[in-house]
Amino acid sequence: YIVGSFSCQYFAMRSQIIRSRIPFHHARSASSASSSTPVIEIREYKLSAGGAAKWVGMANDNMELRQRNLPLRSFTMPESGGILNVGTHVYYYGEGYEERNAKRRAQQALPEWKAYLAEANACVVEQKSTLWVEAPLVKEFDLKSLAPSAWPDDTESIEAESDETIYELRRYQLKLGYETVPKFLELYRTGLPSKLEAGNIDPSTSLATVLYTEVGSLNEVVELWRHGGGTAAMNRSRKAGRGADQWRKAISSIADLAVSFQATIHRPLEKSPWQ
Repeated sequence: YIVGSFSCQYFAMRSQIIRSRIPFHHARSASSASSSTPVIEIREYKLSAGGAAKWVGMANDNMELRQRNLPLRSFTMPESGGILNVGTHVYYYGEGYEERNAKRRAQQALPEWKAYLAEANACVVEQKSTLWVEAPLVKEFDLKSLAPSAWPDDTESIEAESDETIYELRRYQLKLGYETVPKFLELYRTGLPSKLEAGNIDPSTSLATVLYTEVGSLNEVVELWRHGGGTAAMNRSRKAGRGADQWRKAISSIADLAVSFQATIHRPLEKSPWQ
């Protein structure tokens, strides 16, 4: 996990009720999101080495139960790039906090859900929940977004010899400051077209969404890429992107805003809505 370092002064500022001073076309401030602003929740469960297989099996077997109230999008396990055995599930609450609170209360009231958690939680070492919003550029560039309940079948674009589908999570921990995320997003949006249009991008590669933190380690940005052709598609697309001049210039400037960067490869569980 990426953990930011916060000063007492910054905590004091964040404890106030702060309205956004950032133009909408850049980004909304974390504390200004209205109750109707869609909220994405990423829940990460660090599992014991001995209990991971059991937990994954139970998660697959109870996927329909999980979705009875909860708007699950993806359920993945990391394969490389960081801590392993971390069940990672992503939820999209289109009506914001009120929807999240109501649906979680309804789910937690189900007797069968309580029984499931009683057994599954025995495999869990640590739990983490963070809340995010999608950057305005998701709509601007007509990216997939996390709003759809399922990813369309694109098997026709995947080469016969390819690996299974993977998701690539690219996390940027940025410096503190109110203007850091808007600056990042502006630089990102100026370079993104050249990357998306670069020659030799694998046809199965898609940028699903770009998120920034609402609650959690602040000033963190995540890119979520889907590579239908597996690691071969990821490597092909990465190589093509590095040759895009405007993207290279944007990343050079973004590097000055970042404290750290991490990329992890995830594979969806068998019954994850997004495959």
